[in-house]
Amino acid sequence: MNFFDYLVPLAIAAVFIVLCLGLWNMMRGGPGNVSQQFMRWRVLLQFAAIIIMMAAIWFAGR
Repeated sequence: MNFFDYLVPLAIAAVFIVLCLGLWNMMRGGPGNVSQQFMRWRVLLQFAAIIIMMAAIWFAGR
C-alpha cells in the first residue's frame, strides 16, 4: 500500500466536512461571512483533492 491509499480518502473527507460545516452555518442562520469562508476553504480543498487524485492515478500508471 502506498500513501495515496490514505491521502485520497482523507482529502475527500476534508472537503465533505468543510462543505457540511458551511451548509450547517447557512441553515442555522449564522453569519454570512463565516459560510463564505467555509465555501472558500471548500474550493481550495477540492482543488487539492483533485491534484492528489490525479497524482495517485499518475503514480499508479508508472
